[in-house]
Amino acid sequence: MIKEYFKSFEVFSEDEITGFVQLFEFRKLKKNDFFVNEGEKCNEIAFIKSGIFRSYYISPEGFDITYCFRFPNDLLASYSSFITGNASVETLQAISNADLLVVKKDAIEKIMHQSFSWTRFLKIVAEQQYLELEKRVFQLQNETAVQKYISLLENQPEYLQKIPLHYLASYLGITQRHLSRIRKEITF
Repeated sequence: MIKEYFKSFEVFSEDEITGFVQLFEFRKLKKNDFFVNEGEKCNEIAFIKSGIFRSYYISPEGFDITYCFRFPNDLLASYSSFITGNASVETLQAISNADLLVVKKDAIEKIMHQSFSWTRFLKIVAEQQYLELEKRVFQLQNETAVQKYISLLENQPEYLQKIPLHYLASYLGITQRHLSRIRKEITF
């Protein structure tokens, strides 16, 4: 699974992928466990083999705001903390039992100096993160909760039922009652 992920970028040789994959360590997280907490430094990246994660922050008013979900075959990190070395402004929490493959930042930096392919890969990942952030900003400004819900239904239907309703409502920026009405109205 992870080898196919790296192959999909079409920048690595088979030997580069094999060598890099050996640097990953297996980690299990239980439902509600944290990969990174707000205020901690993120010094590792994970590949999600199984499980669902949410990224959230606490608003100035004290509300728990879910702004992103991560699913199997995604990378997981507090990316801004990872690249800057500063404390994370978000918390990454498993919302189901999860299996991860985790690699430390120093291992990535070491291998980056051995091959230009890794520099190209990290550039692609940074571009993807930017595009995802831009999409989320536009989505927040331009889409209704119904449109955002339909997007999740279209892109992650097999996982949508596994996301607790209060996290999903928070992500959509609505109450659970409003989410229930939306779910009753929309049938695929």
